[in-house]
Amino acid sequence: MMQEFWNERYKQPEMAYGKEPNAFFREQLDKLQPGKLLLPAEGEGRNAVYAATIGWQVQAFDYSEAGRTKALQLADALGVTIDYTLSEAENYTSGPESYDAVALIYAHFPPAIRHKLHQQVKGWLKPGGTVMLEAFHPKQMDGYTSGGPQNHAMLYTADMLRSDFTGLKIKVLQEYEITLHEGIYHNGAGYVTRLVATKPTADQI
Repeated sequence: MMQEFWNERYKQPEMAYGKEPNAFFREQLDKLQPGKLLLPAEGEGRNAVYAATIGWQVQAFDYSEAGRTKALQLADALGVTIDYTLSEAENYTSGPESYDAVALIYAHFPPAIRHKLHQQVKGWLKPGGTVMLEAFHPKQMDGYTSGGPQNHAMLYTADMLRSDFTGLKIKVLQEYEITLHEGIYHNGAGYVTRLVATKPTADQI
């Protein structure tokens, strides 16, 4: 069961993906005015804690209790507060237009769950809000050893994301090779898909 897999990974003393935020996430978040941020599938909290240190009000969720424990420990060590809920992606709920930004960083799901969550994300964003995403592309399975699901159906293409986030204004949509330095499980060359898109305001529709 995947929940047991993640609990086992996050129970280890070291941080599976390091304490530093994802580089793309940090680069994009630093361009925005701090507000309310949602981080689905947040694991050990490296991105949530970084966001909190620069003034964001952070809501995160994951179904791994071990991940949540380490995230709260990291937040405490850095003197910040994050609101971290234990929830499966398909069960998480929020009010409409609740967030200034949503970041999906290696938040890989089976197609039905992915599509539903991405539709919900669009509804949860405030007008003018931003969604940021970095995830492994199907090419990651062509000999790359830097991590990711070993299941094509859980890997994301630009076309897939363009379809999922229709109605948003796409600012970045890329598929390419990068070098990862994220803890012990995301290391070396990887093939990823990246998205940044904003929800139109009333005067832009």
